[in-house]
Amino acid sequence: MSGIISYGAYVPLWRLSRDAIGAAWGRPSLGGERSIANNDEDTVTMAVEAVLDCLAGTDRDSIDGLYFASTTAPFREKQCAALVATAADLKPEIITADFGNSLRAGTTALRAALDAVNSGSAQNIIVAAADCRLGYPRSDYEQNFGDAAVALLVSKNGKPIANVKASYTISNEMYDVWRLDKDTFVQSWEDRFIIEHGYIENMSKAITGLMKKQNLSAGSITKAVLYAPTARTQQQLARQLGFDPKTQLQDLLNNNLGVCGCAHALLLLVAALEAAKEGDKFLVASYGDGSDAFFIEVTAEVDKIKTGRRGIKDFLASKRALPTYERYLSYRGILEPQPGESFRLFPSASVSWRERNWSLRFHGSKCKTCGLVTFPIQRICYNCMAKDNYEEIRLSDKRGKVFTFSLDNLAGRSDDPVIPQTVIESELENTRIYCIMTDCEPKEIKVGMPVEMTFRRIYEGAGMYNYFWKCRPIR
Repeated sequence: MSGIISYGAYVPLWRLSRDAIGAAWGRPSLGGERSIANNDEDTVTMAVEAVLDCLAGTDRDSIDGLYFASTTAPFREKQCAALVATAADLKPEIITADFGNSLRAGTTALRAALDAVNSGSAQNIIVAAADCRLGYPRSDYEQNFGDAAVALLVSKNGKPIANVKASYTISNEMYDVWRLDKDTFVQSWEDRFIIEHGYIENMSKAITGLMKKQNLSAGSITKAVLYAPTARTQQQLARQLGFDPKTQLQDLLNNNLGVCGCAHALLLLVAALEAAKEGDKFLVASYGDGSDAFFIEVTAEVDKIKTGRRGIKDFLASKRALPTYERYLSYRGILEPQPGESFRLFPSASVSWRERNWSLRFHGSKCKTCGLVTFPIQRICYNCMAKDNYEEIRLSDKRGKVFTFSLDNLAGRSDDPVIPQTVIESELENTRIYCIMTDCEPKEIKVGMPVEMTFRRIYEGAGMYNYFWKCRPIR
């Protein structure tokens, strides 16, 4: 039987108060705050962060599959899973697949991974889910949505932290919440119809079907981990199914995160695992064009994995307030900022392919003759002049410190005008790396500041999104 071996998560640094959103439109606030992806983040970069968090302490060569789920993937015809796997420096000989078009895509990917591992077609599969959805300005969705990513490692090798004992799925065709292929913002039908005939009916059918299949009662469940569009709706469903909302219901994380699309059910599962103990029994359910439900039992291994990764708890605690609602509109492209001048290169698909090991995998070269580590990869060692006598070495998982920096006040976008041009010294052989710093307050940068690497979108050109690694203050 396959189980969950590890978990990871990612929540962007920036938070926007719902009071600020409400004040911008002269309407009531839903209270609390929501997460906001930076202007150089998308669902691919967030998924990379979650996957790296999940991989802490894991041999990357053991991974033979990566599934990526999102309703807001940056590409219509290019596989995001392959890009995430490359940035995470996984081996090329793996299964990659994208899942989308439904809020159930995350749990659909999880079920597919469980089936693949149980059948023996793969041994260790990472399921990554990320979303960055847009609600119409002034709508409740605009306040209620959040941006985040999550990753789970599924395997039947090793010692699982949680065993997936059973699952149950139903499919349902209806227009409740949707986006057409040409839409920017999420559309929806009338709330009462959505909740009663969409969410409540389908979640109830899947959950009661699973409980009947496994001969479970509400009292035998430690934690009901239920996706919901709002906390009120989640509590309504829990009471209807016989769960005690005060003692058995996993917090929706709506007050300080928001509802994060197809990633949210798995984010709630990670939050539950962070507080779990041996023997806990979870009932996990997602919603979207039907419902997926899972019965999961926690093992003693869960305590051993609670250190060494950030997960939901640490990323939620690491935050900065986005100063204005207008900045959010600009970050999401609703208001168009004046473009920056930091890049004037014309992108090339052939160059991107040729240099992907250092630009995407963030590999440096280590000279086999003298041991010098350089970045980017150098065919000729500038210390001993040895030619083509090097091994590639990963730098993305190494921290460093600022060696020197300059603040370019003319190169940035109008919503983020200062570009911190930075040279860092990696903790690996003091390798010096030129990069841009992100998620920072420029006036707080100083020589010697500890930093870590983060995968980000750099710019768009020639019909392509271009990605590279930046540094950021350690979160």
